[in-house]
Amino acid sequence: MKKINVLWIVLDLIFLIIFNAIFFTVGGTGHNVSVWASYGFIHFAYLMLLVTPKLIRGGKNSAVFGFSLYSISGVYFLVEFVMGIIFILVSPENYGTALLVQLCLAGLYGIILVSHMIANEHTADAEEKRQDQVAYVKDVSAKLKGLLESIGDKETKKKVERVYDAVYSSPVKSHPYVAQLENAISQLVKDLESAVTAGNKEGIIPIINSLLSSINERNNLLKILY
Repeated sequence: MKKINVLWIVLDLIFLIIFNAIFFTVGGTGHNVSVWASYGFIHFAYLMLLVTPKLIRGGKNSAVFGFSLYSISGVYFLVEFVMGIIFILVSPENYGTALLVQLCLAGLYGIILVSHMIANEHTADAEEKRQDQVAYVKDVSAKLKGLLESIGDKETKKKVERVYDAVYSSPVKSHPYVAQLENAISQLVKDLESAVTAGNKEGIIPIINSLLSSINERNNLLKILY
């Protein structure tokens, strides 16, 4: 185990060691149900605070997702700790109130936490989809730009520039309905690369025409869909 992991474990255990040392030293082991319930809920709240990093969705916005979940778990722990200490000090014989209050707190925490996790999942999925959509235009544009830099013939270069301009000005937003067209465009770009590399001028023209036609069809469909 790495030293940093050991240090984090030690840091996480400090609260538990101090809290339990005070609890058992000052109060002993003879407690009623309300005290033990409060003791358990405080530990549960702290445990949730520790496991919160495991609940964070990875990705570009993980820091934002982590902050929101940490805030929820942190607030819950602080509120539960205060409520738990109050019930431990008061030590009511009727455990119903202590149990119900802390169950409600845990339930409210669970609802808020899970709701934020669901929202984070939707946000992360939408961001990943957006990145995939941006990637299509960026990838095809980058290939065409690289191809332009390798073309020496002015006439051929001018024709490829038309395709590059058409792709570069295309809508970034995509749709599953145009996925087949986008795959076809990507394949045509590969064919164009092969034709340019081979110096096949006659083969370049029909590929460029097919590319322009497919790009326009994709863009027109997207206008209708959105």
